[in-house]
Amino acid sequence: MNRPRNTLTFFKMHGLGNDFMVMDRITQNFDLTPDLISTWGDRHTGIGFDQLLIIDAPTEAEADFWFRIYNTDGSEAQQCGNGTRAVAMLAKHLRLTKKNQLTWQSAAGTFHTTFTSAEQIETVMTVPVLEPPQVPFDAGHAELFAKGAVHQYQLRSNSDNFLVTPVSMGNPHGVLFVDDLFNTDVTTIGAALTAHPAFPEEANIGFCQVVDRQFIRLRVFERGVGETRACGSGACAAMVAANSLGKVDARVKVSLPGGKLRIKWPSPDAPVTMTGSATLVYRGELNDNSGLFNTGNFHERS
Repeated sequence: MNRPRNTLTFFKMHGLGNDFMVMDRITQNFDLTPDLISTWGDRHTGIGFDQLLIIDAPTEAEADFWFRIYNTDGSEAQQCGNGTRAVAMLAKHLRLTKKNQLTWQSAAGTFHTTFTSAEQIETVMTVPVLEPPQVPFDAGHAELFAKGAVHQYQLRSNSDNFLVTPVSMGNPHGVLFVDDLFNTDVTTIGAALTAHPAFPEEANIGFCQVVDRQFIRLRVFERGVGETRACGSGACAAMVAANSLGKVDARVKVSLPGGKLRIKWPSPDAPVTMTGSATLVYRGELNDNSGLFNTGNFHERS
């Protein structure tokens, strides 16, 4: 396909309503700045997305691609579970690879995606980290509530106390267990806790309601974004926290506002496996006249 000079191609995609702008930097080349990402991410004057995802060239021989993630405020994120399925689908759609199983580099470490069917993609995530300093979680700004396979802490914010379980899936999460998910003020509590001093790098805050040992409901307030329709790494973190506390089994269905994921965690030293779908919504182009792009961010590949 011949693309006009100084034009960039992008794809709008989503995983269970967690929506993305996805671009490949294999067939085209461009620079990114926080201001440019924020411009693209604006839902009123730009394209709008929860995260910008980039398929980049790997730096390790065993990897197929490098997966980069940016929030709407221009900050770079370490991992995006739903995004792993979106980039796998786009790599196949663009014929960047003929493989059904791919190895990806990311800021959170190496992970693998596999097409288990035409519509379902399995992602083998990292082994979860439960030691608070490695999440990272600063216990000096919290009160220890319970210590075990996973620690729970009381966090004080806005004159209220919240019981939080810190978990890392390559990115930091704080999981809260609630009895009534639909009537929980996710926006207010999430905004307060994501920036709590106990999370020095901020965190994604998950609100989890355990229905039974194989089924949980979840809403997630993502750092740098706000509440999203779905959060794959948040679903993994919630399942890990619930399983470590003896609330659920090793295989769980997670219901999010945008749809359902299947999460599997066979043992504490094993990686978490997530299975779900991804959807390609449309293909678009950015050019000099769009007001969303300038030649200073574009370079022809030699």
